[in-house]
Amino acid sequence: MGVLAPARRHRRTLAIAALIGAVVVSLSAFALQRADAATYSTVQPGSFTGYAFDACTAPTSASMKAWKASSPYKAIGIYIGGVNRGCAQPQLTAAWVKEQVQAGWKLLPLYVGLQATCTTIGGGRKLIDNATADTQGRAAASDAIAQAAALGLARESIIIYDMESYRTDDAVCRKGVLAFMNGWTARLHDNGYFSGFYSSVASGVSDQVVAYTTPGYTRPDYVDFARWDQKVTVADPLIPGTVWPGKRRMKQYRGGHKETYGGVTINIDNDYVDFAPLPKTKAADFTANGWSDVLGRSSTGYLSAFPGNGSLVDTNQRRTLGSGFGAMKEIVRIGDLNRDGREDVIARQTNGDLWFYPGTGTGFGARKKIGAGWQVLREITAIGDLTGDGYPDLLAISKGHNLYLYAGQPGSKLSGAKLVGGGWSDKSELAGAGDFNRDGFPDLAARVASDGKLYLWTGKKGGFTGKRLALGASGTDLRDLIGVGDFDRDGFPDLAAVQKSTGNLVLLNGAGSSVRAPFRLAAGYGGIAPLA
Repeated sequence: MGVLAPARRHRRTLAIAALIGAVVVSLSAFALQRADAATYSTVQPGSFTGYAFDACTAPTSASMKAWKASSPYKAIGIYIGGVNRGCAQPQLTAAWVKEQVQAGWKLLPLYVGLQATCTTIGGGRKLIDNATADTQGRAAASDAIAQAAALGLARESIIIYDMESYRTDDAVCRKGVLAFMNGWTARLHDNGYFSGFYSSVASGVSDQVVAYTTPGYTRPDYVDFARWDQKVTVADPLIPGTVWPGKRRMKQYRGGHKETYGGVTINIDNDYVDFAPLPKTKAADFTANGWSDVLGRSSTGYLSAFPGNGSLVDTNQRRTLGSGFGAMKEIVRIGDLNRDGREDVIARQTNGDLWFYPGTGTGFGARKKIGAGWQVLREITAIGDLTGDGYPDLLAISKGHNLYLYAGQPGSKLSGAKLVGGGWSDKSELAGAGDFNRDGFPDLAARVASDGKLYLWTGKKGGFTGKRLALGASGTDLRDLIGVGDFDRDGFPDLAAVQKSTGNLVLLNGAGSSVRAPFRLAAGYGGIAPLA
């Protein structure tokens, strides 16, 4: 099928001294790179579709200039680090990065770290410890982030992990690769970077295809697959259209060979790239790293942020945002009410007072009282900008079982009540679902008592259409249903809740007109209530 085992990313065996020179950077040189990076940063590659090449060593500026003028290539793969990187990088500095980007080049950062224990690439490679693979993947990602930052490659850049071809008959080895990549991607997401994965289409990429929808697996955001058939396409018979859809693919279609442009000859691999940035979540990103988070209150009254990474919520990385929330009956993450670029929180005290807490990303500024008498309302819910005026709004159900809209206003205020629905006595667990059906208006999810199932009420400007859609899921075992924006950044808003029977935090992936079956994001949420 035209599949060749790629070895180009590691290149040929080098003398030990050269290898050491490639991976060890003097403190003074590293300091100079840091200084350069501090004055310039760039997101790479951003949006790019077209021809690219990668060379073991970053070419000189003169060579890059010659190729820019006469070659068909507009992007270059650069090897920013990793214990198995095979070539020295005397040109690869923050100043070089700035010069090439300003000249119009797109950059594709590559990292050559630990390899599979069943790798087919010969001798001298440093290998994954399958027993601690997840931890090793996180450590590799931390190093890759440091190397990227030193070069001026900013958050939202893609860092592609180079995992060379490996045997497919070793289950322990294959499991180790998946665990390693799970840790790699999760750590990149924690720090606002995107994860890419390079391997042979017949080994590493095939395993990633199988794992793509596995609950709890933090899959790479982009795939860079090797099939040396010299066909310029990002489609492949082994990669279904449902995985890495919509500008998330890159193909290495030819291995090492020499090409000459402008009188300059470079030994390269050929690539074709079709990349665009993943859509940012439009809600629930309290920490501002591009990925949805969950807020929750402990039994001691502390409100914390539990950071998400696209497939899991890392309870161990919780960030305490504030104390004294024990007196709050309801806590709602309203969005950016004061329009300072940070998500805010509204909380209703037991006595009915309503408080606004301006978010700072690490906690809250001074709170402000914005209402009283709210003890007569239940299911206080953030709905997004239902009025279309640029301010997020709230919903609540009255004692008379009517649904009211409280529109956000300048000055971190709310308008008076506007009736937007009647007959809501049998509805609970209201959650602003975002623009769930992607028609331009925010929608509302809720549980109906008669059958315990979840439904969606489709929004229109200033209210709801009156249409109710079944979401295809039961809500009887769920509490604290919340909208979590586009948690996995696939273009569809998602829901989350606590499973009462297990205490697990679960995600219900949005699919446009339904939700998928809940899967566990994290355990131990039995004592976390409410969620926001």
